[in-house]
Amino acid sequence: MARKAPKRIGLAIVGAGRVGLFRGEVAARHPQVDWIGVADLKPERAKLVGDKCKADFVTADFRELIRRPEVTAVIVATDEHLHVEPILAAVERKLSLMIEKPLATELAESERVLQAIQKSGVDAVVGYTQRFRRKWLSVKEKVRTGALGDVTLVTSRAFMNRLVALDNYKRTNDASKISPMVISGTHALDVVMWMMEAKRPVEIFARSVDKALGPLCKGIDATAGLIAFEDGSLYHSVISWALPVVWPGAVYSLEVGITGTEGVITVDDTHRDIVMATSRPQSEGYNPDSERKVDFLGSYPPGDMVLGELRGPMREETEQWLNRISMGLATQHATAAEAHNRLMLTKAFDKSARLKKPIALPITEE
Repeated sequence: MARKAPKRIGLAIVGAGRVGLFRGEVAARHPQVDWIGVADLKPERAKLVGDKCKADFVTADFRELIRRPEVTAVIVATDEHLHVEPILAAVERKLSLMIEKPLATELAESERVLQAIQKSGVDAVVGYTQRFRRKWLSVKEKVRTGALGDVTLVTSRAFMNRLVALDNYKRTNDASKISPMVISGTHALDVVMWMMEAKRPVEIFARSVDKALGPLCKGIDATAGLIAFEDGSLYHSVISWALPVVWPGAVYSLEVGITGTEGVITVDDTHRDIVMATSRPQSEGYNPDSERKVDFLGSYPPGDMVLGELRGPMREETEQWLNRISMGLATQHATAAEAHNRLMLTKAFDKSARLKKPIALPITEE
């Protein structure tokens, strides 16, 4: 049941990139948000997002923002490798948190953040936006209620335009910290592990290839692997984020199959149901490119800008989080513990591929 007297929200947005802007504009329309502050190292981005969200305070120093007495909740939407310090600063003040995945890019740091969150008792959720799409919610309900019997095999295949990979490799000084599994494969992984939440993974075996992105940016093209669970069930995962720039999917094309002892569900999430071809370059996706003139509409994970507003799963996810902290409503957001588990599994995929041998789960930083 919702609280009869919803709490007001003073929102700090740390990171004024695409996601910070998306979530900030949604928050600015929420009735319980009566104060917004924005922090970003780039003054022009901080001002842009601050202006669009009608922010009450804009700064380059996230610590200054989080210390403000008006702040009751924090969105951490910085680059992936910069999450740790803003999270810890918010935890110190016991502020509610929405954190873009991952908690950290290294397992030891992720473990440190998780322990701080759990010790403080802070309500922290992590941005696995796919959980807020009706497609995956309907599948979750069928699996949860036993329509398939005992799930024995899951497969997922994710294809991605290489513009996403190139953008990520461009923003890091160490290409070894970036991989298709850690940055993007984690979304398909989370959907599958959410379906199989009662099952414990015990071993992983994977391989990677780097023939396209390796020469370009010392990157990994694709990873394929198999997770074995304690009860004998299996999950086979494939992700490639090295598809050509002209690939019509702006970001994500995903296919999932879930087989159980009593049934099967197959999910086509490739976005080929609405195809647009035009002589004009397309603006969809993380990093628009003039070569792209055919597009699978709807493949951008946050949703679509329509009639001046974001429509789709990221809006739903943000609104539900604001309802969660203002009215105490239960939501399906990923927890910090789940996010740490997903990072551990993606690191295990990469470790197995690097060592070319099976890896026992869970793994640690060492």
